[in-house]
Amino acid sequence: MQIIPMLLKEMEQEAQTTRKMLACIPDDKYDWQPHPRSMKVRALATHIAELPGWVTVALTTSELDFATSPYEPVPVNNTAELLAYFEKTLADGRAHLEKATEAQLEDMWTLRNGDHIISTTSKAEVIRMAYCQIVHHRAQLGVFLRLLDVKIPGSYGPSADEMPLK
Repeated sequence: MQIIPMLLKEMEQEAQTTRKMLACIPDDKYDWQPHPRSMKVRALATHIAELPGWVTVALTTSELDFATSPYEPVPVNNTAELLAYFEKTLADGRAHLEKATEAQLEDMWTLRNGDHIISTTSKAEVIRMAYCQIVHHRAQLGVFLRLLDVKIPGSYGPSADEMPLK
């Protein structure tokens, strides 16, 4: 069984759902946060939009060291910019995955912070982790949007907002 076609299919399926969720964010709510320990909508949405880029990172590097590559989020100020950024990272991740080989997916990849190794897994596992992170953070965003009284699109079927009231 080939892994790359399955990863490409999953990438596209999750992109459709992610696109719908990101498109719901009101432009005037990017600095809102539900709790002081929670991310602001801007940070959470930007992180979701950048996660397809982890496919590229996994396939083009052998590690990511936060000590030498500190996190710098792309500035996003509204939903149009957010969606454009998501489409850019998605296209880049897809292009790299389309060019990848099955053998390349077996190579090991390390996430570290200096001498502290956070994880060492295969590149295929890193890609799957990125997909799981998209789903996880998209669910967080759904809670944020619900608290803002924004209608939530369905993910794997209709949402409560898409169903008739009983």
